[in-house]
Amino acid sequence: MTSEAMRLEVITGSVREGRVGPVVASWFAGQARRHGEFSVGQIDVADYALSTSMSGSPEQATRDALDALSPRLHAADAYVVVTPEYNHSYPAALKNVIDWHFAEWHAKPVGLVSYGGISGGLRAAEHLRQVFAELHATTVRNTVSFHGHGPWDDFGGAGEEEAAGAAESLLDQLGWWALTLREGRLARSYRA
Repeated sequence: MTSEAMRLEVITGSVREGRVGPVVASWFAGQARRHGEFSVGQIDVADYALSTSMSGSPEQATRDALDALSPRLHAADAYVVVTPEYNHSYPAALKNVIDWHFAEWHAKPVGLVSYGGISGGLRAAEHLRQVFAELHATTVRNTVSFHGHGPWDDFGGAGEEEAAGAAESLLDQLGWWALTLREGRLARSYRA
């Protein structure tokens, strides 16, 4: 067992102009820092120029982006993906980031924070569960979900206490899985 702090990367999955993803991700990262079990980083998918083409070798810009992003994903003990719901699923840019990586996700837990519309992005979260299972990652049961437009401009209004409680439950589960899986990876190599 190692005493090193567990590393959590909070991933903002939308790249659309006018998006609220960075606000939601920053709010959640703050909740994670207060929780105290993780060293918290933030990854914004919009900061990486990843090609949408999956055929052949990646373009130079994509290779450069992968060179910058892959080590951060590899070093993480856990992830929280912040996603809106687009057309009953999650954004293409997020799918792209997930698909350009494979071993980085193995035997690690993923928490899901979703937002948007009447469903609060839960359909996007459910689709991500299937994808991460295929990548040998474990999604935790609890989620944080913001229905409608949410209190993006002023976290502190109605609903924040409930959201903070949901975040704490998600982080408790994520911490258990992150520690358990990290100890497992240290004790024995994971083979996909």
